Amino acid sequence: MARRLRPVGLDFIEDAPVRLTFVARTAAAPEAVYRALAEEVEGWPRWFGAVTLARPTHGGAGREIRLVGGARLQETIMAADPERRYAYRVDEANVPGVRALLEEWRLVPAESGSGTLVRWTFAADGPALFRLALTGARPGLGHSFRSAVRALDARLSAQRPTGGA
Repeated sequence: MARRLRPVGLDFIEDAPVRLTFVARTAAAPEAVYRALAEEVEGWPRWFGAVTLARPTHGGAGREIRLVGGARLQETIMAADPERRYAYRVDEANVPGVRALLEEWRLVPAESGSGTLVRWTFAADGPALFRLALTGARPGLGHSFRSAVRALDARLSAQRPTGGA
């Protein structure tokens, strides 16, 4: 059964009781990564293995997400800064223990001039046992994130024009 979570603002990314941050690099440019994250929401299951369904709601102001294992989330988009940041808050979830959850994807052009550094922050709150379990899940979440970014990069690479004529 889905429960309402505590509404939080973007500042929750900085002061959440549990903050897990992961970084990966893509060969794809920030605009292509942003488009996949924020504009092609229904494509998430094709590159993020944990996601089984993703679709925009409320005219693009929200998302419905389903995850492997049966988790169902209703989200509100909190920030959609093209080529820079995409963040969403979970408003309803059937996940036990979670009281508040906000995720943020930051996109920074790679210093080499090509590619993107992708930083994903998972900010959450819940009872002590939930916080402990989430902290223990860090390696698995990191692996899931890195695998997703690799799959996304491969997908975007396949879509890139190869040039020539």
